[in-house]
Amino acid sequence: MTSLRTDRWLHLDGTANTRDLGGLPTTDGGRTVPGRILRSDNLQTLSEADVHRLVDELGLRDVIDLRTTAEVLLEGRGPLRDVEAVTHRHFSLIPERGHHTDVFAVEEEEIPELPGGWQEAVLPRQVAEGDEHEPPAVRSYLGYLNDRSDAVVDALRALAHGGPGAAIVHCAAGKDRTGVVCALSLAVAGVPHEEIVADYALTAEVIEGVVARLAASPTYAEDMESRDVATHTPRAETMDRVLTLLDERHGGPLGWLEAHGFGAADQAALRSRLRN
Repeated sequence: MTSLRTDRWLHLDGTANTRDLGGLPTTDGGRTVPGRILRSDNLQTLSEADVHRLVDELGLRDVIDLRTTAEVLLEGRGPLRDVEAVTHRHFSLIPERGHHTDVFAVEEEEIPELPGGWQEAVLPRQVAEGDEHEPPAVRSYLGYLNDRSDAVVDALRALAHGGPGAAIVHCAAGKDRTGVVCALSLAVAGVPHEEIVADYALTAEVIEGVVARLAASPTYAEDMESRDVATHTPRAETMDRVLTLLDERHGGPLGWLEAHGFGAADQAALRSRLRN
């Protein structure tokens, strides 16, 4: 396995887990192209210098936000929302009550009737038959694919057909929801199984910073305090298992995508975002 390069990290003031999906090897001997798709944790606390670097230096034009409606509304308007050149798209990977189809259309108004704890807006996940004995993180990731396959595909389609310019996909920590969408994106680009797993696990290097940033937000503080850092740390075997199950059940990530409407044209468009 080719080791991941440390220069894939973007060291920003306002995030702890931002990196480029470029520079990864592909099965045909190529590499993904830097500066096309980035992955990150929450973007709410970006500094002015961060915004300048992302928008003016890296050409950021699309933000793919995978948080729930309640997270977006409770966290409020982030600094990138003031940049006219940047388009924001929202795709919640978790089933929820009262979902807004255009969450950013209501973000300037008073928060609509959200429960006292935002987690209560999330509907209980249904564990698919046969997945009951999988580890909790694996069940969660399979839940995104089973419960919100439409949102997963729509997020990938936004990445595939956005631009010109760079796109950034993020959730709160940039490891779970973001990890699944990025894993599928890399698979479409031809990045091999073991490199996708390694990219996912790279978040473990910065997890203490991720947890500290989330703990400073009232939206996430309770969840951060109720579990230790180890329980938030991504493990390679989690993504390895998810990819293995996709291989066994669908002939791989591309088979899952094809079965859910993300066909040859979409895959070619996404591949071109990450490959020359």
